[in-house]
Amino acid sequence: MLTFIKRLQIGFLGMLVFGLCVADDLPYKVGTVTQVSSIRTKEGHFLDYWTFLSTSWRQEMEEAKKQGIVVSYAIFQATPKAPHEPDLYLVVEYPNMAAFDSIDEKMTAIDKKIWGSLKQASQSDSDREAIRTVLGSELVRQLNFKN
Repeated sequence: MLTFIKRLQIGFLGMLVFGLCVADDLPYKVGTVTQVSSIRTKEGHFLDYWTFLSTSWRQEMEEAKKQGIVVSYAIFQATPKAPHEPDLYLVVEYPNMAAFDSIDEKMTAIDKKIWGSLKQASQSDSDREAIRTVLGSELVRQLNFKN
């Protein structure tokens, strides 16, 4: 007679094999994961926000890229049609979903390196609220054709 633990192990093994078989049957391969943040700069503060992006944010992204946390990053300007629409999109590409498992710890270490302390990093976050509004953020995953 099988013990509960043995049955559980056999069940997990079966699920793993099934998952691998299903993944092989998919007509695509999953690729990188991209986070797109929609930003609206407050009236008269575009250059203030750009200064932050071109200094601190860029340093943070470059360090994350160097550590392999981030694959790439970009900023796109948009022409909003209404006051509640973004004028900037911040786009950050990550290698995969697993990158998010320990991202808080990794990015906190980078923040400490750039800002000197979490208190200074936190102050910078609150300062940005005066010059921009984050309208939302979305994660999208690239799907690649199988050869």
